[in-house]
Amino acid sequence: MSSPTPLKFLMPGWFSLVMGLCGLALAWHSAQAVLGDMASGLALVLGVLAVLVFGVLLVASVLRMARYPQALADDLKHPVRHAFVAALPVSLLLLATVGVALGGATGGLATVWRTLWWLGSLTQLWATLWVLSRWIAPAAASLPGQGPSNTGLWPAVTPVLLIPVVGNVVAPLAGIPLGMDGWSAAQMGIGVFFWPLVLLLTLVRRIAHSPLPERVLPAWFITIAPPAVVGLVLVQMQAPLPAVQALWGVGLFFLLWTAPVVKRIVAQPFGVPFWALSFPLAAFTTLTLRLAQLQPDSRWHGLLQNAGVLLLASTSMVVLWLAFATVRGLRDGSLLAPEPVANIIPVSA
Repeated sequence: MSSPTPLKFLMPGWFSLVMGLCGLALAWHSAQAVLGDMASGLALVLGVLAVLVFGVLLVASVLRMARYPQALADDLKHPVRHAFVAALPVSLLLLATVGVALGGATGGLATVWRTLWWLGSLTQLWATLWVLSRWIAPAAASLPGQGPSNTGLWPAVTPVLLIPVVGNVVAPLAGIPLGMDGWSAAQMGIGVFFWPLVLLLTLVRRIAHSPLPERVLPAWFITIAPPAVVGLVLVQMQAPLPAVQALWGVGLFFLLWTAPVVKRIVAQPFGVPFWALSFPLAAFTTLTLRLAQLQPDSRWHGLLQNAGVLLLASTSMVVLWLAFATVRGLRDGSLLAPEPVANIIPVSA
């Protein structure tokens, strides 16, 4: 029997590359008022790159499903990797958001963005239902090699759960400009409701049950995304400024809170989970730039604008590093390879 090709190990988490590129494209688009046409040009380039990467990953995923159905089944049964299934619908929602931001919600391409949005929205709803159905299932999967103290649902409680659960808050970013206000608000409500619940469960698991696997450490940065995205949605809904500022403050706290984890992240071999840094940082950068634009006469305008530009530069460097590391990993074979069990089992408390 021939050995499996790298295609076998293309888990759904690879769509986090699309999320990061779309997030950075939206961040550069928001910087247009500060940096001019250069920002719009870079946003367009990043948007096109995100579409190309999505197309390659989608074709490769279909081929993987046909050639290695058991590998996909194993991902869907895995207590951590199963949550990455939502990276696909979130990518669709973000592609629609980038399309609306760069091309507008009307015109010839509006039907394309609307189709992408509906596909992403409905698939995201399904992913949320499917992931949360495990919470009330008769039994839960556990990571290989774990003892009785780690059985049950606790191995599945990681910040990665924020992707399928809180990913619903992404829907209004393109849904509102496209005219789907009611459904967008309803789907956002799902994410807003489960956001604090998943965060609380993750902290309980970390403090009272067991540490997270070292390979899941980058997922802590996902905690920055919910307040940042909700803040951006509130800007679209023309909510009171203090509400947007409150969400920005929550996002800033999570950024400062997770920053010390970076040292532990870069100390381990590079992997696709590292891309969890990209979209949350980009979302917070976008919110910072938008908040500066909302108060042009405030004494905080200059500070927020400078902070937004600095965050934009930092996030761009992070995504550039992630891209180079991904290309290097694909070239030397360290990516798309079996992951040692030792890298996914939590260390002892």
